[in-house]
Amino acid sequence: MSVWDDLVGQEPVARQLAAAAEAGAAALGRDERAAAGMTHAWLFTGPPGSGQGTAARAFAAALQCRETPPGCGHCASCHQTLQGTHADIEVVRPSGLSYGVRQTRELVLRAASSPSGGRWQIVLFENADLATEAAANALLKAIEEPPPRTVWLLCAPSPEDLVTTIRSRCRLVTLRTPSPSAIADVLTLRDGIDAEIAAEAARASQGHIGRARQLATDPEARKRRAEVLSLPRRLTGVAPAVNAAAALVAAAEADAKATAEELNEPETSDLRRALGESEKGRMPRGTAGALKDLEDRQKSRATRVKRDFLDRALLDLASYYRDVLALQLGSPVEPVNGDRSAELRSAASTGTPEATLRRLEAIMECRQRVEANVNPLLAVEAMTLALRTS
Repeated sequence: MSVWDDLVGQEPVARQLAAAAEAGAAALGRDERAAAGMTHAWLFTGPPGSGQGTAARAFAAALQCRETPPGCGHCASCHQTLQGTHADIEVVRPSGLSYGVRQTRELVLRAASSPSGGRWQIVLFENADLATEAAANALLKAIEEPPPRTVWLLCAPSPEDLVTTIRSRCRLVTLRTPSPSAIADVLTLRDGIDAEIAAEAARASQGHIGRARQLATDPEARKRRAEVLSLPRRLTGVAPAVNAAAALVAAAEADAKATAEELNEPETSDLRRALGESEKGRMPRGTAGALKDLEDRQKSRATRVKRDFLDRALLDLASYYRDVLALQLGSPVEPVNGDRSAELRSAASTGTPEATLRRLEAIMECRQRVEANVNPLLAVEAMTLALRTS
């Protein structure tokens, strides 16, 4: 088993990265990275859930691997990288709404150090698109003049999500949306999930591997998705549309709150202990600032998690109307929600393609408004009213 086995449906990417890792191993000790097929900055792009982070971690493991060919998956370097414990790999996962310049400057300083035992000093920056403009400028300076043994691995949905000056200095790795059959095979063969459940979850995930695994293993996740897909039937008037919007936002808030609390409590406890909390719960002087910084980061993360939950629900709702539109146009594509075939056919026969397109546009506009910091309830209410009247 090699490090490339987790790249579901990404065979061309695996070949590209494997060749680069071999070139990097050959170039060690010489200033020939670019000429040998290896370079100091990489940008991994692809749809959400396609495995940008997974591909970057696999590449990092291959770069540190001393076997031939690199990326064996069983040596100490590969194991430590995949487990997130390798001393020469810094993994950055911005969890809030943005990643600031102060954090970026600290990261750049850490990245400038020489590797302590591995072949390279690697920075794996997930969600690099969350870097602020000032942070991006600080990052650009590090990428323009990198130390000889430092490699930057940036992840973003698309190249356009990063400033031109950064993406022009990175080698691009483009991941595609995995096919439902490839995802289903992984769920069945690696996770031992029933083939029928795996196939249904793979279709419903629309190419998002993590979402497919969640739907296949979590009955509550399947229940929440079913509630979202029942929304079109509930839009029988203005009051039901407003109530449906409130229920959708409340569900996202509840899920986000549960997730945030699960993450916040151990973080806060660990920091308080590290700062010298007494047995009676008293904190030393001068520690209030650190606790306030953590609280601000947790609030930002809670907002991000809430938006992510709501966006996921909106994408599930969009898949419903996508299936309706496919039926109306006679498209041979496989439906995402095949378990609702009768309902979808009924909706297709009672509407027009033009009306379905307007509904899809309303959902996409709602997503944009939420991301632009519009009050979620107002944005979703506007959407449900538009779905009812379109």
